[in-house]
Amino acid sequence: MMTEIFQDIREIYDFAAPCGELLPYIEFFSESSAEKCALRFDQGHASVTMFGSWTPTFYINLAGAYVIDVAGNRSAVSKDQDILVLRNGTVTRHNGPEDRIFTVKFYPGGLDAVLGLNQSAMQDRVIRLQDILPLELLGAMKAAANFSNRIEIMENYLLGMMRRSSGDHYSALVRQAIGEYSASGMRLNTSEVAERLFITSKSINRYFNRVVGVAPKQYFSLLRARTALTAMMADKPGFQPWDFGYYDPAHFYKDVHNFTGRRLSEIF
Repeated sequence: MMTEIFQDIREIYDFAAPCGELLPYIEFFSESSAEKCALRFDQGHASVTMFGSWTPTFYINLAGAYVIDVAGNRSAVSKDQDILVLRNGTVTRHNGPEDRIFTVKFYPGGLDAVLGLNQSAMQDRVIRLQDILPLELLGAMKAAANFSNRIEIMENYLLGMMRRSSGDHYSALVRQAIGEYSASGMRLNTSEVAERLFITSKSINRYFNRVVGVAPKQYFSLLRARTALTAMMADKPGFQPWDFGYYDPAHFYKDVHNFTGRRLSEIF
């Protein structure tokens, strides 16, 4: 079994950033690589666990069936089935070396801004993509010759949908709030972020619950723990918790436990 952040779960995938117009809404496109799977799949990729991120993610199935655990419930995904998962909690995917998945990972609120879909009602669910995206689009994605062609097809569809949308004031404000929090070195509390956006604490709580599905304090805590833990894994000797707004190591250790369900002493 491989676990996100603690191990390189990305090593069997190809990745690409979206075009500039979609950059505020989509973190990346990815696709499992037959060549990389042949080299590295046996190193633990049959079962991969990912921590919560509140990032809506498309999984378009190009080959093979697999099993996914969401909110403690196991779902079998057939080779013809495509799904959307919010990733508000821990998700584990069980797959084989022959599986091929094309992934679109949105930022929180990105689905709302691009497709007008509110993610707050998607918690702890495995949602059929056929109920959200046109069958013609999904068919074209599966028939495309390669990763680059699939990216082009998906981008063209999403750009077309976004340009027909009037946009969402609430989604835009949530993105600004996350940007302010990150730019501060993750030191601001919810009230301070709200003040920088010239809104009340009550308003920012309402916007986050409406757009993301969780209160800003909870989301900021998750974001900080994820970011700090990733930095620690990349450079253990140089890592300092206060670089990420923690006032002491114990504060960081507590957040990591809340985020991963594991204590650092159990990991190292």
